[in-house]
Amino acid sequence: MNRLVRLSDKLSDLMANVSAIILGLMTLVILVEIALWSTMKKTTLIADEYSAYGLAAIIFMGAGYCLKEKGHIRITLILGFLPATASRIITFAATCITTLFMGYLWWYLFKMVKSAIRYGSTSGTLTNTPLWIPQTIMLIGAAVFFIQLAATCIKTFSAIKTGEEVV
Repeated sequence: MNRLVRLSDKLSDLMANVSAIILGLMTLVILVEIALWSTMKKTTLIADEYSAYGLAAIIFMGAGYCLKEKGHIRITLILGFLPATASRIITFAATCITTLFMGYLWWYLFKMVKSAIRYGSTSGTLTNTPLWIPQTIMLIGAAVFFIQLAATCIKTFSAIKTGEEVV
């Protein structure tokens, strides 16, 4: 169990680093677009499309790290009024439900990528980007988020047994 928790933390850290790189690349593409337009009235024709793909990648790839660092929104007002054990149990149940939902979402993302590959779907832009490429990045990020959620379930269950602070 602890191996899964350590693995999920390492994967989430890796995805956060990849997200940071993608953010840097998005910034460069946008700056090049601005410079080209300002100086020569030319465009890259890809800045908006690839920035949108980058945003989707950052959201999905950064979700696990955000969970690991307790950055997701949590409703702690009600939990603060409950006894510690009840708070831990509710947190565990909510995390398990979220994990199941994320598994369901991952499955449908997987089917979407599979369909994009099967039918050779491309973007409706001049680049004709094969859609399986940005979709696969989302799928990978969703998988890491799912693994981090499963690890959080384990940590929360452990907190129930040991009486430690809820993760």
